[in-house]
Amino acid sequence: MSIYSDCMNWLDEINWNEDGLVPAIAQEVFTNKILMMAWMNREALAQTAASGQAVYWSRSRQRLWRKGEESGHIQQVKAIRLDCDADAILLTVTQVGGIACHTGRESCFFKRLESSTCTPEWKTIEPVLKDPETIYK
Repeated sequence: MSIYSDCMNWLDEINWNEDGLVPAIAQEVFTNKILMMAWMNREALAQTAASGQAVYWSRSRQRLWRKGEESGHIQQVKAIRLDCDADAILLTVTQVGGIACHTGRESCFFKRLESSTCTPEWKTIEPVLKDPETIYK
């Protein structure tokens, strides 16, 4: 058994929101690129710390979601950090397969606000690496 699951008082230091969740940012360890943001509850964070693989709380499915459980694109966690207000988690990860987003892109942050005209608009700036239809069957 891991020290993370034996002693759970470290979870009490987190300022969980009213739903018992905390936002978690996943950042690629080698490039420092922000890959995604998801939510964690106590169990998700404890399982992540114990297993070394990212586990999140799916608000739409109302259950734990092991990143890559369907796609195979797991996140191997290298470090877990807590911000100064204790209300956000940063996971430093290795993204297996290079795809973090369900759209088949490296990052969920693939749109940038551009304002070359008087009306700003969101522009897609990253390509789809793999068709989501072939990832999720």
